[in-house]
Amino acid sequence: MNELAALTDDQRAKLQNTRRRVIESIGKNMDLYGITLSIGHLYGNMYFNQEPVTLDEMSETMGMSKTSMSTGMRTLHDLKMINKVWGKGSRKDLYEVVPDWHQNFADFFSIKWRKAVDQNMSVLNRSMKEIDALKQQYESDEAFLEVLNNDSKKIDDAIKYYKWLDRLIDSFETGDIFRFIPKEDEA
Repeated sequence: MNELAALTDDQRAKLQNTRRRVIESIGKNMDLYGITLSIGHLYGNMYFNQEPVTLDEMSETMGMSKTSMSTGMRTLHDLKMINKVWGKGSRKDLYEVVPDWHQNFADFFSIKWRKAVDQNMSVLNRSMKEIDALKQQYESDEAFLEVLNNDSKKIDDAIKYYKWLDRLIDSFETGDIFRFIPKEDEA
């Protein structure tokens, strides 16, 4: 944090207080999405860095163990919220934050939703096959067929929802969502 070196102690303290409030807010916000508070704080701290940082630097800044820091960095990297970058003369991995919160949101939810859609579609399709087999097996039992048809309709509605959600995820991944709901600076 070389930019802080030129500041007076009073300026540095006031700036750090302001940043701390934002970092805490980022941490709480990310906690709502299932990311631990400490990883949210890690992202918040990195957000204010002017230059890429190493695990050691962030570990020292946050007072976290190197193992915890490594896990946090890996989580943020997997969620596409930070990038690993090359630094001239550095043998250690350097990381920088992806400052586009719109893209962070889109990437995060695309990753999470895509996994959920795939899992749920697999279950629903398997259940539909089982219902179809039961319909054939019990074709003469009208009461049971009525129950199976009702279940089939409900599962079909769920499949339609997940197909819609899949298209929504596609719009996040391609950026088309921003044509319908523009970013503030694009509105």
